[in-house]
Amino acid sequence: MVDRNPWLNFLSHAVLILGVAIVAFPLYLALIASTHTADAIVQSPMPLLPGTHLWENYKAALLGAGKLGSNTTVMHMMWVSFVVAMVITVGKIAISLLSAFAIVYFRFPFKMVCFWAIFLTLMLPVEVRILPTYKVVADLGLLNSYAGLTLPLIASATATFLFRQFFLSVPDELVEAARIDGAGPMRFFKDVLVPLSRTSIAALFVIQFIYGWNQYLWPLLMTTTEDMYPVVIGIKRMLAGGEAAVDWNIVMATALMAMLPPTAVVILMQKWFVKGLVDTEK
Repeated sequence: MVDRNPWLNFLSHAVLILGVAIVAFPLYLALIASTHTADAIVQSPMPLLPGTHLWENYKAALLGAGKLGSNTTVMHMMWVSFVVAMVITVGKIAISLLSAFAIVYFRFPFKMVCFWAIFLTLMLPVEVRILPTYKVVADLGLLNSYAGLTLPLIASATATFLFRQFFLSVPDELVEAARIDGAGPMRFFKDVLVPLSRTSIAALFVIQFIYGWNQYLWPLLMTTTEDMYPVVIGIKRMLAGGEAAVDWNIVMATALMAMLPPTAVVILMQKWFVKGLVDTEK
């Protein structure tokens, strides 16, 4: 039984509140900066209370073009980021499910060699193989395209390993029952394994969506036209104005809007995300 000490409760809550304040204070400053003019932000000290320019700053960030370091709008950049994140997320999960299913339930020569070949790709980070990957994509004519932005990032050894470990824990009785009922391999995969894996799929969806949304290095190499910039590249372009003054109010408004989609995914799928990470029920 846990001893409920009032001082320990107070200390634990104080530490939590302090941690939240440290994490949230930069976000608060970004929110405050997005409600003031650019001249007010660069003053010393910077205002710590909301201003009166919230609507016009967010409208300029979302719809403004030409003065943000790019000739395209932030709305279009966010759409590119959303498409890239969704394709990477759905593609990683689908390919990982199928590859783990094949490794666990099919017999073929060098099965374990194939699995370890997939797993060993974790030893090679993206930065190591980015130049040969770029060469292949460029030779295929996929620069400045959604295919070029997503296909090289669509495989995941980690997700394959996680699904393989889960499939190994599925009772053999389910396989035998499906075989007796006349279900083929894909019917068993679709009607049994995928529903059982829904919590793991939800957890991976959250992780991979944030991974795809925050991609910077690969889109920086892949995109040479502004209509294919994701929002992360767009924010960087806003700060690369040379000697021109940076409109920090617009930059902060754009950064906060760029946080909304991944935040919404985490909030909406929080229950499934936590369950997929801690659930041991099979």
